[in-house]
Amino acid sequence: MSDPSIWDLSRTALLTIDLQNDFLHAEGAYGRAGQSAASIAALPHRIAPLARALQTKGGRYFSAQFTLVPDKDGEPLIASHLKELRPFLGKGDFAPGSFGHTLIDILQPADFVIEKVAYSAFFQTRLEYLMRATGIDHLIVGGIVTNGGVASTIRDAHLRNIETIMLTDGCAAFKAEVHEATLLSLGTVTKQMSCAKALALIEGTS
Repeated sequence: MSDPSIWDLSRTALLTIDLQNDFLHAEGAYGRAGQSAASIAALPHRIAPLARALQTKGGRYFSAQFTLVPDKDGEPLIASHLKELRPFLGKGDFAPGSFGHTLIDILQPADFVIEKVAYSAFFQTRLEYLMRATGIDHLIVGGIVTNGGVASTIRDAHLRNIETIMLTDGCAAFKAEVHEATLLSLGTVTKQMSCAKALALIEGTS
């Protein structure tokens, strides 16, 4: 893996995973169901300065957003295992164009929104096309959850020879021990650093 300090920032993108109202806002699907964690709620304020700094330097901000596609009756097309895990999910949740599907306010604007229907931001999405079209070679990755969408996306990037930085305090899980175990398991496939260190790298003060 190359040294991130020599990355061309104009060819680098911040990629956040699932930082949407339905996960994070009190009136979103998870908030209404009482499913929240302080470590997750803290992420947008920690990541927002990186998005603005990288955009200022000519880089991009991609927001990958979990999507439940509505069927013709409006009910979401939802995998059986997810329905079992999250029985509170229903009509309108994570629907494209809805309040819940939208990127949380403090992180807006993203340069591109990527709808995703599974854990990885690469699986059956337009992410690779957007990277090629905008000249992006490297990704700085954060979001939720560490052991789910973040880990799957980073491993898929590694399989594609795309170098990444994983934001150690820019992602979170519902359990701290799961977060820490995932960081350890991914140490061989990605660079890892805090949001503060990544921001200093972008701003040229590291």
